[in-house]
Amino acid sequence: MRDEPLAIDIDPGPADPARRVRCRLCGRPLTGAGSRRTGLGPTCDAKLHPPGPDIRVRRHEVDQDTLPGAEDLGGDVA
Repeated sequence: MRDEPLAIDIDPGPADPARRVRCRLCGRPLTGAGSRRTGLGPTCDAKLHPPGPDIRVRRHEVDQDTLPGAEDLGGDVA
């Protein structure tokens, strides 16, 4: 065996910007940078990752009964 350098091209060259990236779910071509990065189109991404509930909607005032004996602690309230 001889010591010869390997003939492997380490630099793959410039990436082909016209390379078609397709959605992993539906197969449509992806055009946006974020969609190409994740591999999912916006519609398919919304199907797989629905937005979380808006906690502002869940917060609301609740009518509460006064605690027993609390009206005696207030003293004279004008």
